[in-house]
Amino acid sequence: MELRQEIHGNCATRFARVREAFAELFADPSEVGGAVAIQLDGRFVVDLWAGHADAARSRPWERDTLVNVFSTTKGMTALCAHRLVDRGSLDLDAPAARYWPEFARGGKAALPVRQLLNHSAGLPAIRRPLPPSALFEWEALTDALAEQEPFWEPGTRHGYHALTFGWLVGELVRRVSGRSVGRFLQEEIAGPLEADVYIGTAPSLDHRVAEIIPAPPPKLGEVDPLLEILKNPTSVAARAFLNPLLPPDAINTTQWRRAEIPAGNGHASARGLAQVYGAVSAPERSATKVLHPEGVKRSGTEERSGSDLILLDQFVRYGPGFMLGTPDEPLGPNAGAFGHSGAGGSLAFADPTAKLGFAYVMNQMQSGRYLIGPRANALVKATYDCL
Repeated sequence: MELRQEIHGNCATRFARVREAFAELFADPSEVGGAVAIQLDGRFVVDLWAGHADAARSRPWERDTLVNVFSTTKGMTALCAHRLVDRGSLDLDAPAARYWPEFARGGKAALPVRQLLNHSAGLPAIRRPLPPSALFEWEALTDALAEQEPFWEPGTRHGYHALTFGWLVGELVRRVSGRSVGRFLQEEIAGPLEADVYIGTAPSLDHRVAEIIPAPPPKLGEVDPLLEILKNPTSVAARAFLNPLLPPDAINTTQWRRAEIPAGNGHASARGLAQVYGAVSAPERSATKVLHPEGVKRSGTEERSGSDLILLDQFVRYGPGFMLGTPDEPLGPNAGAFGHSGAGGSLAFADPTAKLGFAYVMNQMQSGRYLIGPRANALVKATYDCL
C-alpha cells in the first residue's frame, strides 16, 4: 500500500474538502512539497503544508517555508503600482514618460502607464541581444526597454510581457516612490502585514527557501508550450523568454534570490500570499489597508481579453497588472477576482466578493498548455465547493 505524505497545519471543518484535495495531490509520488492557505473575512481558514523542501526529500516543508513563485510575483508588483495610483502619485492614463523621461524614445512618448500593466504596450521582449549577466543588471534592462520601439502599435494587441513586465512596472515604482519595488513591497505592504512575501531575499532567509525542481520532460503526445515557442528562436515570443537568457541552474542560486526581478523571482510562503490578498479582499478586517475600494475594483476590471500573441494564442483575460479567471480556469464564480499564476503551478488571488485571499505554492514544477494548472485548479474548485 502506498503511503501518502502527512498533511500538516490547520483547516476549518467547513473547508475539509480543501484538505482532501490537497492530500490528493500527494497521492502522486512525483509531488515533492507545497502549501495552500486561505484567508476568509480576515482570518485563516486553511493553512496546510506537506512534503519536502528539496529534491533529495531531506528537508521537511514547514509552515514558514519560502519558495520562488515565478510570475505569481507579478501580482505583488502590480499591487505596488496600484498603491501609488491610490495615493495619487501615479496616473494609469498618463504617459509613462511623465515619470520616466527616457522612456519617450522609440516613439513611446504617448504610451500610457496602463498599457505597461495590461500587456498591450508592445514591449514583451528586448530587441538588442543581451548577455545572461544582464538579467541581474537593472539599468541595463530598463535602458534597453526605454530605447526600443514597440513590436506592435501599443494598445492594439496584447501579448504576455513575461519578464519585461517587471522591469517596466518596477521602474515606474522606483521613479515615482524613490524605492526599488522589492523595498516598496516590504515597507508598504508585506512588512506591515507581517506577510512572508519578498522580491529579493536577505541572506537571513536562505535556510527557509525551498529548492525549485524543474518540470519533467513532456510525455509522448503532451505539448510543452515553452518548447513550442522556442522552436522559432528568432520570434518575438522566443525573445521574450530567451533575452537575456535565464540559465536553468540559476533559479536555486543566491544570486537569483538576492536580485529584484519583479516579473518572476518573488519568494513567498502560501500563508504570506494569502495574507496579502486577504487584506485586499477584506480591508475592514486588516489593520493595513493595501488598496482603496476604488483600487480593488480597478484591479479586477477586465481591460484585455482574447488570444495572446506570446502564449501561442491561448485565451487570456488581463486586468491592469493581474490575470483574471477564464472559462476553463476560473478564479471562482465571482466577477472581480484577480491575482496571478506562476510557472510550474503556483497561484494567488483575491476575491473581494467572497472576502477571500487564496494561495498555493509548490517546488515541483509541472508544464502544460494552461495558465494556472490542474493542481491549483483543483484546490480553487474545492475552496468554492466549501462556500
